[in-house]
Amino acid sequence: MTPEHAPSSGPGQGTSRLSPAALGVADAARVLTRIGGAGGKPITEEMLRADIDAGAPTNANGTINLVHYAAWLVKEMSVGGAGGD
Repeated sequence: MTPEHAPSSGPGQGTSRLSPAALGVADAARVLTRIGGAGGKPITEEMLRADIDAGAPTNANGTINLVHYAAWLVKEMSVGGAGGD
């Protein structure tokens, strides 16, 4: 079983924990907003979907790996892409 699909353990066992390697679009938007967003602005599902449409990587099941997504954003910024808008 891969880490992103491993069951949670500890208190509250049975509840799922978020994995930065496999977040749904809504969860990714919430996490990214909580850690600072885009210059203090909230990250929306629509923003993430626009990035996915523009080529941001997703896992085979449509979830987002935050490390891969961050790397894609850096690459896009280095070549003058919008990334995140």
